[in-house]
Amino acid sequence: MIWKTKITQMAEVRYPIIMGAFAAISCAEFAAAFSNAGGLGIITAINYPTIEDFQKELEKMSRLTKKPFGVNFTITPPYLAKKGRGKTEQSYIDFLDKSIEKGVKVFTTSAYQTPHLGKKIKDAGCYWFHKCTTMKHAMAAQKRGADAITIVGLEGTGFKNPNQNTTLVNITMARRLLSIPIIAAGGIGDARGFLGTLAMGADAVCLGSSIIATEESPASKRWKAQVLNQDIFDEKYYKKIFHLELKDSPIASMAIGHVDKILPLKEFIDNIINEAEQILKSWGYKGEEFSTL
Repeated sequence: MIWKTKITQMAEVRYPIIMGAFAAISCAEFAAAFSNAGGLGIITAINYPTIEDFQKELEKMSRLTKKPFGVNFTITPPYLAKKGRGKTEQSYIDFLDKSIEKGVKVFTTSAYQTPHLGKKIKDAGCYWFHKCTTMKHAMAAQKRGADAITIVGLEGTGFKNPNQNTTLVNITMARRLLSIPIIAAGGIGDARGFLGTLAMGADAVCLGSSIIATEESPASKRWKAQVLNQDIFDEKYYKKIFHLELKDSPIASMAIGHVDKILPLKEFIDNIINEAEQILKSWGYKGEEFSTL
């Protein structure tokens, strides 16, 4: 089946599936495997201390895949930047220039507002996808010119917000309040989650926690084991996710409830797509093309 959405058109990918931006583990091998599987692999620039390190990773990526891939710029919120942690917008300028030079067309930004990077991305004729956790921030990013919004539901992990809503509320409200494409994130790890978010109004999904335990992921054996064995209904786990008690712990999202074994990334993504197509057929869908355009 052919999948067509505004995001597949922008990113020029086979499936409306985007890789999450991981600290520590978003490397070329992982991202290239994701792109080769039909999605949009993402290299996370914060993982590279120097522009030379980053350039080497871009070159490696070009050797590993001929498919489109993107680059993420994670912006440190001011209260953390004052403590000397993370990177600011300005510290990524050289990284952005080098990425554009290498032919990258899609850039994702996250954690904090990025108006200057966003403008520079768009001035270069590239696409700017901004990731946020609340509708207020999503609307602000749209106003500043973002080409698409990734909005993370409370079921997700990473940066949390006291005013964050669930994926269901986020996507259905985003479809009403935003005029640009929407990428759903937070708790998505199987075919029904994938189809469900498209039905709610998303143009693509962003997979994060659900791919940590794939073969190509450089996550440690201990981390992968935690993903495979964690009971998402355990009270302590529930509090970490829904009561904002994550802090700096490497806790995965509720999506790991759908992960029970280590698979190659291609097989993991193929399973989602194949099962989604079977579900559509069971509902009476007879087309060879699924389009949300």
